[in-house]
Amino acid sequence: MAGPKGSKYYDIFLDYTIQLNHKEKGNILDRYYFELLQAIRDTGSLKAAEMEISYRKVWGSIEDMEDKLGFKLVERHRGGVQGGTTTLTEDGIKLLDARDELRKEFDLAIHSITKKFFRSINN
Repeated sequence: MAGPKGSKYYDIFLDYTIQLNHKEKGNILDRYYFELLQAIRDTGSLKAAEMEISYRKVWGSIEDMEDKLGFKLVERHRGGVQGGTTTLTEDGIKLLDARDELRKEFDLAIHSITKKFFRSINN
């Protein structure tokens, strides 16, 4: 909340996204892609991580990210009767861990900054 209860800013929140861009290739990773990688990390399955889009579109998104970055983020492990698994590479894990740490630091900084901002406009 951005103001005291009953103030005009009470229900207003500041939000932000973390996005990686390449200066020539454009968007590499945004909220959608980070969520996709996190879902793969959490489930060990690309099928479970599809996020309401087709398996083919998910793989296309992953291949696009990897092409723009120049390294692999995901490994496929073909399976038998039980099916295969999909896991993040070491680089994929490091990228998500670094994003999580950055997000925590941003949250702390933004909390302080927005508190100051909303105090100034609520007076």
